[in-house]
Amino acid sequence: MSTAGERTASRMGRTQRQHLITQLLDAHRVSSQEQLVELLAAEGVTSTQATVSRDLVDLGAIKVRAGAGEPVYAIPELPHEQRAPDEHLRRVFGDWVVQVAATDNLVVLRTPPGSAHVVGSALDRAALPSVAGTVAGDDTLFVVVADPDRPVTGPAAALADHLRDLAGLNPREER
Repeated sequence: MSTAGERTASRMGRTQRQHLITQLLDAHRVSSQEQLVELLAAEGVTSTQATVSRDLVDLGAIKVRAGAGEPVYAIPELPHEQRAPDEHLRRVFGDWVVQVAATDNLVVLRTPPGSAHVVGSALDRAALPSVAGTVAGDDTLFVVVADPDRPVTGPAAALADHLRDLAGLNPREER
C-alpha cells in the first residue's frame, strides 16, 4: 500500500495520517492500537499509540465483531452525522455493558476494562433525545439525561452561559 517516497510523521499531517488509517482499517482486521501503530510503521509513518488513539476517536472508529467473533476497529460512514440503528445499540450494549445504575439525572454504565468508549460512541451516535451527552472513562460511562420539562437553572445554567460565550456560541434558547 506504500506510495512513492517514504512517509514520515513530520511530513504527514493529521488529516493524511487519518486517511491512511481509514485505508488500513479497510484493508486489515485491526484488533489493537498497537497493531495499527505497526501497520503505520510498515507504511513509513512513525506514530505513537496515544496519537493513534486520538485519531481513532476523531474518525469515530468503533470495535465490531469480525467473522470469528474477534473485536476489530471499523469506521462507520459519516459517523458524526449518521444515526446508529437501534439494533447496533442493542448489540453493543449486549456485548459490552455489564451493569447499569441510575441517580437523579445520571445513568452509570459499567463495562469491561477499556470498553466504555465503545459504548459511549454508540450511544452518542444513536441520537436518543433523552441523552444530553456521555463521558467515558476506562470501564465506566456517565450518561447525562436531558429533561426538556425541567429548565436548567442556578450555577449550571450560569456556567453553561459563560462557556457558550467563551466559545462564541449563541445564547441558550429558553424552553
